[in-house]
Amino acid sequence: MSNTWNKRTQMVHGGTKRSHYGEVSETLYLTQGFVYETAEAAEARFLKAGPDEFIYARYGNPTVRMFEDRLSGLVGYEDGFACASGMAAVNGAMMALLKAGDHVVAARALFGSCLYVLEEVLGRFGVEISLVDGTDNAAWDAAIRPDTRLVFLESISNPTLEVVDLAHVCDTAHRNGAVVVADDAMSTPVFSYSKACGVDLCVISTTKHVDGQGRMLGGMICGNRDLIRGPIETYLKHTGGAMNPFTAWVHLKSLDTLDLRVRAQAAATLQIAETLEGHPKLNAVRYPQLPSHPQNAVAMRQAESGGTVIAFDVKGGKEACFKFLNALEIFTISNNFADSKSIVTHPATTTHHRLPQQQKDLLGISPGLVRLSVGLEDVGDLIADLTGALAAI
Repeated sequence: MSNTWNKRTQMVHGGTKRSHYGEVSETLYLTQGFVYETAEAAEARFLKAGPDEFIYARYGNPTVRMFEDRLSGLVGYEDGFACASGMAAVNGAMMALLKAGDHVVAARALFGSCLYVLEEVLGRFGVEISLVDGTDNAAWDAAIRPDTRLVFLESISNPTLEVVDLAHVCDTAHRNGAVVVADDAMSTPVFSYSKACGVDLCVISTTKHVDGQGRMLGGMICGNRDLIRGPIETYLKHTGGAMNPFTAWVHLKSLDTLDLRVRAQAAATLQIAETLEGHPKLNAVRYPQLPSHPQNAVAMRQAESGGTVIAFDVKGGKEACFKFLNALEIFTISNNFADSKSIVTHPATTTHHRLPQQQKDLLGISPGLVRLSVGLEDVGDLIADLTGALAAI
């Protein structure tokens, strides 16, 4: 991949590996294992496999490798390991690097499954977890210690869209010798700023914008080659969290249009956020690019866009919120986001329903909170659908 290529070109051509047939479209190598001409060749490959030599699909595959090269290059990292899902990537990144007695500092505003991995899985195995207000730089400075092994956060939190001062957190973590792992699901691969801010491992749920069409689960851990091909690959290849070749092939084809799709969605998202702000049926509208967002200055400094998701609070709580949701005609009620179809979610009763009420209150997940994922439909139709449903309350 040329270092001079712009992102849109990288997404079409990056990491391409052609067979001797010289095919135009990326080849799908749908195989579990690989053969060797001699026993000596098999022995040599198991001792040290070359960059284009493969052993078993759980360890690596030519189609998967194309996808790893293309997406990791897009977000600015040396290498990547493709995983079965976004949560497999989150779990793999942390489990590969941590052991009993280690200390982790994490933002408290996290997706419920991320909190489960931290508090239930890692906590069960003797890892000390400290949760902080991710928007408070002083809280990070106080919590990160010389013995802190790892720092974890969502660059933009799900579902309340809190924005972390990523460069500050990375600076504090690195001064104490800690590795920074950032979940980039909300910031999107197109607008990712993890590498620029100093993040060591960028975790991407490729289920979201990369596939972006409601078909495939997937994830990716991106970082420097020593980390990716060292502890990350070792852990994931032995525990079975690798992506399957068909998913990688579908994702490769999706990357062709990723930049076009995400930029169109983000532009529509900002237009909708600006339209909804100040609506009499809403308590608040939250989108990083709105001047009213509490971390707007940080968000604007870090990225050119706030992404494809809006959060807002409907007056009247759950009852009014459900009337609004049920009155929508274009927006689909679901628990995913970053799809080509616009999706609406009630986090308090779905994605974050298992959180204790005290924790929901602390994170701002109110009974009236709505997470809105903007798709590729006509933005005028989407605005009409939203305002019509609000009028139905």
